[in-house]
Amino acid sequence: MKELVIIIRPEKLEEMKKILDEVHCGGMTLSSVMGCGTQKGTSFEAGVNEIKGLKTTINLLPKIRVEVVIPDKEVEHVIMKVRETCATNHVGDGKIFVRNIEEAVRIRTGERGIDAL
Repeated sequence: MKELVIIIRPEKLEEMKKILDEVHCGGMTLSSVMGCGTQKGTSFEAGVNEIKGLKTTINLLPKIRVEVVIPDKEVEHVIMKVRETCATNHVGDGKIFVRNIEEAVRIRTGERGIDAL
């Protein structure tokens, strides 16, 4: 089993949900996050009450973090579908991280491994 941690643009969430539904993903965890990378941030004039009128650079942009655990055989298919669907060919499209999962246990039934997904 593998865990995919997929960071995408917020406007791509519906497409992401469709991809995961197509591969019959048993579940997903979504988080609204802020992050930065090669897509720099924006500048603004902070108010007097915020940072005493100092100009500061905010280089964190809103992203969606999607976490799923899927069978090994689905990993490449999901990666390719995410790239096809979520890429805009602009900096800031996101990243996919792949992690090994040793075990999964469904708390309610005690099912383990792939059956727990």
